[in-house]
Amino acid sequence: MTASDETTTLSRKERFLSAVVPGLRGLLLPGGAILMALLVGAIFILIIGKNPIEAYVALLQGAFGDLFSLGETLEATTPLIFTGLAVAFAFRAKMFNIGAEGQFLMGALAGAWVGINLQLPGVIHVILTLLAGFIAGGLWGGIAGGLKATRGVNEVISTIMLNFIAILFISWIVTGPMKEASALDIPQTAKVLETARLAKILPPSRLSAGILVALISAAVIWWLLWKTTVGYEVRGVGLNRFASEYAGIKPNRTMFTSMVISGGLAGLGGAVIISGLFLRYQHGFEPGYGFTAIAVALVGGNSPPGVVAAAFLFAVLNQGARGMQNVAGVPQDTVLIIQALVIFFVAAPQIVRAVPEWLEKRRTKAQAAAEGAQLEGGKA
Repeated sequence: MTASDETTTLSRKERFLSAVVPGLRGLLLPGGAILMALLVGAIFILIIGKNPIEAYVALLQGAFGDLFSLGETLEATTPLIFTGLAVAFAFRAKMFNIGAEGQFLMGALAGAWVGINLQLPGVIHVILTLLAGFIAGGLWGGIAGGLKATRGVNEVISTIMLNFIAILFISWIVTGPMKEASALDIPQTAKVLETARLAKILPPSRLSAGILVALISAAVIWWLLWKTTVGYEVRGVGLNRFASEYAGIKPNRTMFTSMVISGGLAGLGGAVIISGLFLRYQHGFEPGYGFTAIAVALVGGNSPPGVVAAAFLFAVLNQGARGMQNVAGVPQDTVLIIQALVIFFVAAPQIVRAVPEWLEKRRTKAQAAAEGAQLEGGKA
């Protein structure tokens, strides 16, 4: 091997390490938070008189025990990826999107309308159904973004209020103009047409191709954030609005754009759930994905790969909770405690970092004491 080949090999290794090492370091905090949450959760399980090991084994079996369980876990992951990406993308521009729930529901309603009322070939119908969800969610998020950009209205307040408006508007639509005539007990729409439905990919579970759409969306958002001018402007405004404006970026336009894309992602998730899982919109459908998304984005570090991993973690805990209760006799509420602990430890990184630092200090003191004892023995 020539000197130039060795230099090329070293440069490739350096580029690989420079790309991988920061990502691995970024996993330390959430990984440590999860571990500490499980340890503290084990204490709660002991307090109620149950075996933590049996409980966690039952949790894993409930989430991965067979193809059905695995499929249901992945299906539960799907909407959390979309809403988690929505919250994370907006936060990159320092916009706190608390309205992912309303945007998700508006996207679901729009997807249901297109899926029911349009007569189109299969592939085109599915694409338009999902596109309708993205547009509806984007418009709903754009309202808050526009108010922030033009009037300085706090997006936390406006997005929360828009959640209530969306819920009440959809309640009127589902019980009125879009209500299925044969629906007596629970007002609901008709089912979306076969041509608007996403394919099932892991029977006998309910998992649909929506999980693939979610993963592709995460990859696109990563590319958008880190490889495009739009993403550069979003990140720049998030880091320092005034410095980015001095550099030629228009913060108001960027904030509006970020909320449109954020709302679109949540709305796309709603359309995916309708066309791949529920197939119709029922009155009272308020799953809470948009609120769980805040925790997903926080645990995922507001990065697309982290959001995917965090969404999967929360889905595993939710799906495995049934196994804990049925097999180990541990209440499902214990999983909520573990989720809260994960969020707590991620939000308080000093605690996670303090544990290894304390262990290192203990090891150093013990080593120093052992060396001192050896020196005293030598003198004697």
